[in-house]
Amino acid sequence: MSDETPEVPRSIGEGRQSPAAAAARGAALARAKLAEAKADAARRGRLPRTEPRRDGGARPQPRGSGDPQPFARAIRELLAARGWERQAAIGGVFGRWAEIVGPELAAHTRPVSFADGELVVATDSTAWATQVRLLAGTLVRRLNEELGDGTVARVKVHGPGTGPRPAGPLRVRGGRGPRDTYG
Repeated sequence: MSDETPEVPRSIGEGRQSPAAAAARGAALARAKLAEAKADAARRGRLPRTEPRRDGGARPQPRGSGDPQPFARAIRELLAARGWERQAAIGGVFGRWAEIVGPELAAHTRPVSFADGELVVATDSTAWATQVRLLAGTLVRRLNEELGDGTVARVKVHGPGTGPRPAGPLRVRGGRGPRDTYG
């Protein structure tokens, strides 16, 4: 590769070029430099990669026709192919909690986790925790209607999580701290 570029004599009126001409000249220059780099790599024995890259990513499966498919169907097929239908349905329950349990109950509760058929629900007071425990059977039945029979086996309810109280100069030693007993 040579560092010398031939000088092109310019006349006095040639100082400015149109943008299209400048772009065409730049593209031609880029093609020439690319060809030089490839030739130099070939001389050194380092040709550009010809085999496909191994990035480990999943490739989309070819469809029967070239027509686009509806988005909802494509998502359903992806979930089915990956075995994610149940997780997506459970995530849907978390997202639609207010719609499933009603606005009043949703205002004081929220789903925390779901594992092995057990839904953990957090409440904002002990009164609402008691109410949810009383409604657990109805809640399990309603969730199984949404997710499929037998998906939710039990509901575990957590009351308000205030955490441990810090010890300080105005604390009674050995005291159990405030208790949320009246809601």
